[in-house]
Amino acid sequence: MKITVLAYREQESDKKLDVVVEQVEQALVEGGHTVSVFGIHGDLGRLVSGIKRRKPDLIFNLMEAFGGDIFGAIPLTGALDLIGVPYTGGGPGEFYLQEDKVLSKKLLAFDHVPYPDFVVFSRESDVETGGKLRMPLFVKPLRMDASIGIGAKSLVRTTRELMERIVNIHDKVGDSALVEEYIEGREFYVGVLGNNEPTAFPPIEMDFSGMPEGKPHIVDAKAKWDVKSPEYKGTKAVLPELPDELRAKLQRVALDAYRALRVRDYGRVDLRLTETGEVYIIEVNASCYLEQSSEFARAAAAAGIDYPTLIGRIVAEALGRYDRTDLLPRKRKKKARV
Repeated sequence: MKITVLAYREQESDKKLDVVVEQVEQALVEGGHTVSVFGIHGDLGRLVSGIKRRKPDLIFNLMEAFGGDIFGAIPLTGALDLIGVPYTGGGPGEFYLQEDKVLSKKLLAFDHVPYPDFVVFSRESDVETGGKLRMPLFVKPLRMDASIGIGAKSLVRTTRELMERIVNIHDKVGDSALVEEYIEGREFYVGVLGNNEPTAFPPIEMDFSGMPEGKPHIVDAKAKWDVKSPEYKGTKAVLPELPDELRAKLQRVALDAYRALRVRDYGRVDLRLTETGEVYIIEVNASCYLEQSSEFARAAAAAGIDYPTLIGRIVAEALGRYDRTDLLPRKRKKKARV
C-alpha cells in the first residue's frame, strides 16, 4: 500500500520530528508498504494539498496537535474525514471524549466501569466546597493531557490546599479544575489493540520505589519530561509478575473502559489498584504514544507481538473499519487478530 505517516512539527520550519515517526516509518517499510512522511505544523491548505498530492491508501496519523492548538487532534481528524482518506486511530469523537474527562466519566458510569468520585470547579462559577469527597484529593486540569498542570502540589490534604490548587489551574493553566478522590495504590497501564474483538496486553506497572521520600507516587510533568529530575529518575515502568486472576481483572476493566469510550484501533488504559483489590480507571488514552520503548509497545512485546507486527496490526485494524482489508498483503490477512 501507499501509506503516508502524518506527523506534527513544532514549527513549520522545523526539520526534526518525534523519534516515533522514523520508527513507524521503518516498521511500515518492513511490512512491504511504500511510505512517505508528511510533517506539518498548522497550515490547513498545505495539509489538504499535501495529502491529495500523495494519494495515500492510508494515513498513519501521529499528529496530536495542529498549529498552536493542543486540542487540534479533534479538528485535524475531522478534516481527514472530510478529505475522505482512511487513517489510523481515533477520530473527532474519540479525541473529544479523551479531552473532556467529565463526559468520559459519565460514559464509564453508564457501563458501570469504576472511577474515582469527582467534582468540577469551572472558571466561570464561584469556588465551592467538594461536597462528599474524601481527602486526600487529586486536582488536575479538566481538559489537558501529557500531565500539563500536574505536579507534587496536585495531591492536596486540606481545604486550603484544595482552594489554592483550583485557583492555580484557573489562572495559570486557563482550564477548569477536576477534583478527584486520590486512589492510593499500585498504578498499572494496560495496552489494548483492536476494534470488534480488542485484545488487552499484559499490564505494565509504574514502579515508584525510587521516588524521594515524601514525594507523592504520581507521574507528574517532571516524571514524564524532566530527565534530570528526581521524579523522572525515581520512576520506571516494569513488567510485573502477577497472579493470573489479578492480571485478568486488570485486563477486563481496561477492556470495559476501552469499549465504553469507543476507542478505535489502539489505546492505553491507566488504572489504580487499591490494597483491598479494587480497580479504578484513571485515564483512557486513545491513539497512545507508539515509541518502541513506550509502555504500549513493551506490553505488546510481552504478548509476543514485535514492533513491526504491532504497527502492521494497527494498519489492519484501521483498514478493517473502512472495509479495505483487500489492500493488505495476503500473507498478513490471517494475522489481523491474536
